[in-house]
Parts: sequence; C-alpha cells; structure tokens
Amino acid sequence: MHITITMETLTKMLITSMLILAIILSGNIIYTEYIAKPQLLVATTTSLYDTGLLDALKGAYEAKNPVEVIFIPMGTGQAIENAKRGDVDLVLVHSPDLERLFLEEGHGVSRKIFAYNFFAIIGPEEDPAGIVGLNSTESFIKIVAYGETQNSKVWISRGDNSGTHMKEKSLWAKAGFSYAEIMLKPWYDSAGSGMGFVIMKAEEFSAYTLADMGTYLKYLKDGRTSLKPLVAETRELLNVYSAIAVNPKRHPNVNFEGAISFIAFLVSDEGQGLIEDYWRSRCGQSLF
Repeated sequence: MHITITMETLTKMLITSMLILAIILSGNIIYTEYIAKPQLLVATTTSLYDTGLLDALKGAYEAKNPVEVIFIPMGTGQAIENAKRGDVDLVLVHSPDLERLFLEEGHGVSRKIFAYNFFAIIGPEEDPAGIVGLNSTESFIKIVAYGETQNSKVWISRGDNSGTHMKEKSLWAKAGFSYAEIMLKPWYDSAGSGMGFVIMKAEEFSAYTLADMGTYLKYLKDGRTSLKPLVAETRELLNVYSAIAVNPKRHPNVNFEGAISFIAFLVSDEGQGLIEDYWRSRCGQSLF
C-alpha cells in the first residue's frame, strides 16, 4: 500500500515536532530552575526578618550559589524547637541560654556569632514613668511604680518565648521582680507576637516595651512609630545574633552542607559588609 505525504502534511508534522521539543526543553528548564534546585530552610527570629536584612543576604548568596534560601520567621524558642525536630537546616537566633542548651543536648553544631546590636526600652517621648537616663533595673522599678497608678496598658511584651521575650524576663528578675506575678498585672500586656506587631501595639497605647534596635530603627524610619529609645546601648542590653546548623547526626535529612556554606557567607567579608552597611544610607546608622 502506497502512502503519499503532501508537503502541507510534512510541514505540519515538522511544526508539531518542534513544538513538542520546545515544550520538553522548557519543562527541563523549569525543572532545573524551580524543582531540582536544593533548598536551605532557615528558621529565623522575627527581629531579624522584620528589618528586611535577610532579603539582601538571600539575594547576594543565591547569586553565587545554586540554592534557594527560605527564611521562616518565628520566635527564637519556636525556631529552636523546629530545629530539634529536624524541620529546618539552620537557625538564626538571639537567646544565649536557649542556644547553649540546644548545643549541649547535641541538636546543633557550628555556632557562629554573625551580628549584634542592642535591645532598648522604648516608650513615649514624654516618658511618664521617668526612665530616661536610667539603667534597665532602675527603669523596670519605675515602670512598675507607674503601672500601678494606671488603668491602661503600660508595658507591651512579646510574650512568645522569643529571644527578646527571654531577655525581658531576665531583666525583670534582675530588677527583683517575679515574672509570674508581673505578667498578671492589669497594666501588663502579653502580645504573643513578633517584634513589629509589639512596637505598633506599644505605639497604640503609648506604652513601653523592650525592642531590638534593628526592628525599631526600621519602623521609626518608615514612619510607623513615634516611640523613643529611652534606655539603650548599656551592657546588659547587648543583643547577639548567632547562626547554628542542625546536627546531621541527629537528622541525616537536613541540608548540612548548605547550612555550613551559608554560615560561612554570614561571617565572610562580603556578608559582614552587607550586614554593616544595610540601612545605613537610609537612616544614617547601621541596624547591626
């Protein structure tokens, strides 16, 4: 049986073949770009995430490394719990006591300090509790005395077991107060949320709060708060950020090589330069 293929049919077959080839090639590109690229899951404190710094670090790192960095913002306590389960590859946190336990229990390895700034007690410019110029202990005593005279919220807490919340609790103890009793006071509010939300809530109530300077300066520059840093840059308010890789012996599924590579980038000259220069052009000083 003789089959005759016309030029029109041949042309259609050729076009169809070319389309199929194009679809296959584009599919391979999509797979390589979006599916095959390894991921690095990083649980990070909200005080870092809210500043926008991590986006700058992500862009610079991904430009030189075939990996997709995914930041998951949460409080330090929750970040460490996720890391203990092996749900993430790396944590960026700022609670030395929790970090020490995490390492001692064998959940994390290769801790590196990559940034620091200060916590600050921020509040309304008129400073009704009269804490400006005092140290943190004297300030907390004054805030308690003022709170007992008020019918509205005077102190807004993270209340989320974050690094900032842990620091706040240690400052209450240092000032001689039982946190279990303080948190029940009617003038005390536990927000159970991230740093940005807490700053905005303190703004709403013209209240005091403990904030990291990085998030505070960003919110100040963006015009989202009028609160002032009334007690800041004292030794007891030092705020250190660490990167810790999840121990692959506990969780063989983690991207350990990626975690170590990203930690190396954070402490490199390039990473440190990005951290130091970030936001300087906008607000005249570094966030970290």
